[in-house]
Amino acid sequence: MPVLMAVCVAFGIVIGTFYANHFSGNRLNIINSGSNRLNNLLHIIDDQYVDNVNIDSLVDKAIPQILSDLDPHSVYISAKEMQAANDDLKGSFSGVGIEFNIRQDTLHVQNVVKNAPAEKAGLLAGDKVVSIDGKPFVGKIVTNDEAMRRLKGPKDTKVRIGVVRFGHKKPLEFTVTRGDIPQKSITASYMIDEKTGYIRIKNFGERTYPDLLIALAKLSTEGCKQLIIDLRDNTGGYLQSAVQMANEFLPKNKLMVYTQGRKSQRQEYLSDGKGSYQRFPLVVLINEGSASASEIFAGAMQDNDRAVIIGRRSFGKGLVQQQLGFTDGSLIRLTIARYYTPSGRCIQKPYTAGDGANYEQDIYSRYQHGEFFSQDSIKHTGPAYHTGIGRVVYGGGGITPDIFVAEDTLGVTSYFKQAVMSGLILQFAYTYTDNNRQKLSKFKTLKEITAYLDKQNLVEQFAAYADKHGLQRRNLMIRKSHKLLMRYINSRIIYSILDDEVWTEYLNEDDPVIAAAMKVFKEEASFPKLTQADKAKSETKQKPNDGQKGAKTRN
Repeated sequence: MPVLMAVCVAFGIVIGTFYANHFSGNRLNIINSGSNRLNNLLHIIDDQYVDNVNIDSLVDKAIPQILSDLDPHSVYISAKEMQAANDDLKGSFSGVGIEFNIRQDTLHVQNVVKNAPAEKAGLLAGDKVVSIDGKPFVGKIVTNDEAMRRLKGPKDTKVRIGVVRFGHKKPLEFTVTRGDIPQKSITASYMIDEKTGYIRIKNFGERTYPDLLIALAKLSTEGCKQLIIDLRDNTGGYLQSAVQMANEFLPKNKLMVYTQGRKSQRQEYLSDGKGSYQRFPLVVLINEGSASASEIFAGAMQDNDRAVIIGRRSFGKGLVQQQLGFTDGSLIRLTIARYYTPSGRCIQKPYTAGDGANYEQDIYSRYQHGEFFSQDSIKHTGPAYHTGIGRVVYGGGGITPDIFVAEDTLGVTSYFKQAVMSGLILQFAYTYTDNNRQKLSKFKTLKEITAYLDKQNLVEQFAAYADKHGLQRRNLMIRKSHKLLMRYINSRIIYSILDDEVWTEYLNEDDPVIAAAMKVFKEEASFPKLTQADKAKSETKQKPNDGQKGAKTRN
């Protein structure tokens, strides 16, 4: 019997091998069904393809393509990209603490973060990095990715940085012990006048809410009685941070936002009434770069009639992603639900699954259509909804402001556009700053440095610089764009010498959106009221929801 069994097993192996070798070309006919096809396909490629194939690389390319056929915001993030993707939203990351730019194949230190390891080690703004850990770091190898890879690292590890410094004949070397570098989501908080506070929020990260409370406390001690929150170009971030922030300004039991999806039950976020600024006059600024969490906050303020929204229609990103990780450290962010404002509006703008190109071009299409310059050009593709007091607001994507402010095109010429888009203004400003850093560093306030810069005839200096670098001089256009050119050049120099807050304050001085906000406060109109126009709209359109009680979900 044992001999007979052994013979049968051997015979079975021979027959199996024969059929595997002669009919393997038909394997797809056997497995061409079910959810395992992709996995089986990869095994077949790995086993039988004519050349060796890196299956991991193939997967990295295939998964994004699959997800892009679902919606514009379901994405795959490789393990290599994961750290960078999270750094902006986390409260800190481990590194040396410098801001840099790359010019002529050299890394230039633009700013040194206060109290960061680089500052403690002795690095200064204006230093040119020429070596890292004893190896030359100049030429074609100098890229943003490579610089980040070499400078970032685990906390308490050391990195040696060699620099060329103005006034020193030989390179200097500094040993920097990496540490936690705080990530600021609030980049400016200051008093515009004796009673108006201003806070600019770059994104919604882990520390946005506690940093907001600190900024509000600081402004309160300086006499703040009314507040502007600037969310322009805020691309969003964590939902929880936006909800916490909205809660600070709303009375109890107000719906702030809700989410709902095919497999995700409706989840509502209600205010708890513990906010300290429930009756604080408030204006919120948005534009086409305001997305996701910034739209959640703006929508909560608008639908609850809590603040006046000023600017231009927001981006329209209202899809909720869940983060799902793989064992190799990569992950996907898969859309599982949609965001809805308290009135029932879906924040997400329309899209066609798989047509990412048109979706990416939406902002440019708005510009071409004239939406940046005329409120009448805004296309509302969704129905009318109503705020708590009955004001008409529209669905169909993004948050439409209560007060529209067109993009300022006064003084814009083709010369100015070329100067900006070519990067020549930035290059000139960086070069001028480096060449005059000792003198400029003596100025500690915005008033001091602007008074000096305004006397330096920088526009003429730039025109000569640009002419030598390929941008032909156009005297008539330069005169027409003189104010814009001066403002742009000054702002970049101010940013390099001082900080984000002073740079923002300088840009806000003649900002028409800020002027519109100040007008609202002057007229004591920061708490919206029902107008005759709203009443007329309500009479001509069927009311699709019941306001704060919660609307029927609309996709």
